[in-house]
Amino acid sequence: MNPQPATTPHSHRLGVVSFLNARPLIEGLDCMHGVSLVYDVPARLAGLLDAGEVDAALVPVIDIVRPHRRWQIISDACIGCDGETLTVRIFSRVPPDEIRRLHVDGDSHTSVALASVIWQEMFGQQLMIAPLDSTGGDWTNVEAVLLIGDKVVNHRLTDFDIETDLGGAWKSLTGLPFVFAAWVCGQGYDAGELPRQLSEARDRGVAAAAEIAASAGPRLGWPVELATRYLTHRLKFKITDRHREAMALFLDMVQQQHVIPEAQEFVFA
Repeated sequence: MNPQPATTPHSHRLGVVSFLNARPLIEGLDCMHGVSLVYDVPARLAGLLDAGEVDAALVPVIDIVRPHRRWQIISDACIGCDGETLTVRIFSRVPPDEIRRLHVDGDSHTSVALASVIWQEMFGQQLMIAPLDSTGGDWTNVEAVLLIGDKVVNHRLTDFDIETDLGGAWKSLTGLPFVFAAWVCGQGYDAGELPRQLSEARDRGVAAAAEIAASAGPRLGWPVELATRYLTHRLKFKITDRHREAMALFLDMVQQQHVIPEAQEFVFA
């Protein structure tokens, strides 16, 4: 289903990731005339765009390439990394190469696919993926858990001795950065000035990242020092040529490994 046009030619409803990592991308947008923000976890934003409840959204990259969608990337603003992320991590009781069954956080789609391709490429192991809520709250026999977002910091898993950061693992495997989410809209949607507005918001947010960490971090359970390092050093917010190369490689891998065997190419506006 294609999203319906916004109520006026210059109004846009934006689906936004509710975690700290998206705050630099939306700096000033909440005060902008004609722009409204709808917050949700990454895994649900694609559905909001499908349903026409938002006009554009910051969507997990794995959802952009699903074959039933006709979306385009409309900004070089993104949630990405070039090495460790701090907030996309697998916690395990066994060494990474011994993990066979991975219980996954339902808030993420891209990170689940990323874990699958990394384990296949690095260890020749096809992970068995199970939803985290299937444990019924009993994690006694869970060997590995994938968590993303703020909960990685404010809900530490003390019973799991080993941590694997998927951004760091991807960088070790490929030498490339990674893009977790990008701004998209339907290919028929008139975005007008929105692409420029999104890039300008990102530039404002990157410049004010330390201030954002200090104000928003504690409300989301982050120590200020850690939030500052996260937003100013760990995350990357611009799709560069190297990020595009990484996106293309990731797409090849998910196709080859049949994560999404009929995935379509990324379309950039």
